[in-house]
Amino acid sequence: TQSTWGIVKGHAYLPLSVMLRGLAALTKSPQIKSGAEARVCAVLGSQWGDEGKGKLVDILAQRYDICARFNGGANAGHTLVVNGKKYAFHLLPCGMLYPNVKNIIGNGVVVHVPTMFEELEQLHKDNIDTTGRLLISNRAHLLFDVHMIVDGMQEKALPSGGLGTTKRGIGPCYSTKATRSGIRVGDLLHPEKLERLLPRLIENYRRQFDISFDTKAELEKYKFYAEKLKPMIIDSVHYVNHAINSGKTVLAEGANAAMLDLDFGTYPFVTSSPTTIGGICTGLGIAPSKIDCAVGVVKAYTTRVGEGPFPTELNDETGQSLRKIGHEFGATTGRPRRCGWLDIPVVRYAHLINNFDSINITKLDVLSHLPEIQIGVAYTINGQVLPEGYMPSTIEELSQVKVQYETVKGWQCDISQVKKFDDLPAAAKSYIKRIEELTNCPVSWIGTGPARNEMLSRDSAV
Repeated sequence: TQSTWGIVKGHAYLPLSVMLRGLAALTKSPQIKSGAEARVCAVLGSQWGDEGKGKLVDILAQRYDICARFNGGANAGHTLVVNGKKYAFHLLPCGMLYPNVKNIIGNGVVVHVPTMFEELEQLHKDNIDTTGRLLISNRAHLLFDVHMIVDGMQEKALPSGGLGTTKRGIGPCYSTKATRSGIRVGDLLHPEKLERLLPRLIENYRRQFDISFDTKAELEKYKFYAEKLKPMIIDSVHYVNHAINSGKTVLAEGANAAMLDLDFGTYPFVTSSPTTIGGICTGLGIAPSKIDCAVGVVKAYTTRVGEGPFPTELNDETGQSLRKIGHEFGATTGRPRRCGWLDIPVVRYAHLINNFDSINITKLDVLSHLPEIQIGVAYTINGQVLPEGYMPSTIEELSQVKVQYETVKGWQCDISQVKKFDDLPAAAKSYIKRIEELTNCPVSWIGTGPARNEMLSRDSAV
């Protein structure tokens, strides 16, 4: 400012103290972007899902005007612990727990309406008012019970145990979307159209799979749902963009994770929707330039549910201990998760696709009992180290990889009450710093326990 400058013999000068403050500002480490102050923030899974995305979304949601789901369906499972009570959301955005947050189920989601109302009822029983706070895109596709029946039949027909789907009808619903034979939420507002489209959808499946299904009962059920849903149905593309242009903030809540992405994951052992940052653009109708922060959620070790390659998997007592201490059982299916060491090539690949501004390391406390911890730092095939960020595209190639490991010292003490990074045990801090070095991405959040308040931040703005 003008008053900052001094005048000596007609010449302007900056006092030394001002110059030193300016130099300090230039040399100061850049602030970590944690999502706490973004306009549009994406929270995305970086492994095979179940990283604990819901907890970070829950923490951030209170800072945002809108919390939105953009992909998947009731195959997602976000378990939140609030005041000692567990909430398992499969369709609802995590912002439903905050009275001032609007929640949107975007056009990229497939919606099983009965599941959605079951989750709403859980909130109502705990006296959480949801009136006017849940909005559903008129372009989102409806997932019917017949989709679930077909999903189970298709999975059962596959050799060698199938793909390991949740049998929630996700794949068949996205299939009808892709073949332009699906039914969208907005179609519920036109009863005569629903009466035409739903019997045709069911009849197509009856011919293909020889199933028995009560079409009339399903039609009556959805006519009833249509009346309940009317106040919730909106043009979400216009709503979200108008909100952003008006200065509102949006938190995009990812389901599943990078290695389950339909295009970039370990195909065919993947989900049926885009799980990476591009899915926000197609699943909410937001331009890429409007997303100004992306946080990748990375479990301090690696887990996977279902079939498919898992290079760092531990089929031993260590793997069993991680499953037991980490309560590694699926929120949606209850299936035990496969456990292994942290896989850096997987995280690098997710970072390559999503360009994370920072990482949230979750469940660091689960490793606290171990005297030594291994980190998978590189893949090799036939003795050749694969380039950083490269991920084999076929199951056959990925099955051939060998993992190079680094061994680091464990901390072997309780960290659940630690609130500041500097107060973590030296070995725990070294583990986090090594992850930052290997991924070339700063760590903004660290989960030290299952409770909502057991998450420390390295962002000074929090």
